Amino acid sequence: MKRMTGLALCFFLCFFSAANFGMVKGIYLTQTTLEDTKYLTYLIYHAKKSGIDTFVIDLEKPSALSQKNANLVTSSGIHYIARIIVFPGGGTPDQVLSEKYWEKKYRLAEYAIEYGARQIQLDYIRYNTHQGASPQHAEDILKILQWFKERLAKQHVPLQIDVFGISSFGEEQHIGHNVKLFSTTIDALCPMVYPSHYEPFLIHAVTPYHTVYESLQSIKGQFDNSQPPFKLYPFIELSNYRYPLSEQKKFSYIYAQIKAVEASGADGWFAWSAHNYYDNLFTLLESRRVQ
Repeated sequence: MKRMTGLALCFFLCFFSAANFGMVKGIYLTQTTLEDTKYLTYLIYHAKKSGIDTFVIDLEKPSALSQKNANLVTSSGIHYIARIIVFPGGGTPDQVLSEKYWEKKYRLAEYAIEYGARQIQLDYIRYNTHQGASPQHAEDILKILQWFKERLAKQHVPLQIDVFGISSFGEEQHIGHNVKLFSTTIDALCPMVYPSHYEPFLIHAVTPYHTVYESLQSIKGQFDNSQPPFKLYPFIELSNYRYPLSEQKKFSYIYAQIKAVEASGADGWFAWSAHNYYDNLFTLLESRRVQ
């Protein structure tokens, strides 16, 4: 694992807020990573050492190894949330309106619960971006959320959903994301507030704190600046794929986003790495914890 320079380490030790200890802190894992027992063991070790308490893990196809290694996660004391991709790439009108299609995705959620998942997180729960703008789109997505919520509630399993960061600022009528409309149906909202996803891209790439903080404050603004009726767990990113960062700037990039989440009053954060490389995050958090 790579380590920070002495000067950088001192900076993060001195200024990383103790408030972060009380927040949910999670990382995202693919099903492939879940089934790589050696690497999963490595991630569990460093997660516990650094204060990571949650793994958000894809389930795309049931497997005996996934079940076995999910048990490895939960037996280590790490909270297991199952991520279910509902409409890969976003749904077509036929898919979004098909209860038969929803049933197929709900079966994955049932498997995940059998594996020990304590919450279900729905991603790509939206129309694809090729649709014209319509307020009906969010109404259609709401019906799916209500359908999932009713079934999960019978098993006492909370429902989380991922939404585009842009929906922090109001309804997105092409894909059908409406935070306020969804608010009474979900238990947790996970906005993907990645600085790399906001235009103008260069401006947001160099202002990660501002980008994340303003997004989360805007969610509260949709509820008259009061606490929303759901838990708020934004996804942050470990690098900006549009603008390559030096190793040292990656630390600063991660740090700025975490500080923004803290300052916003959110309930925690989930870190996203498409390839599940979390050494920089572990280094940052482990350094903070040894002060």
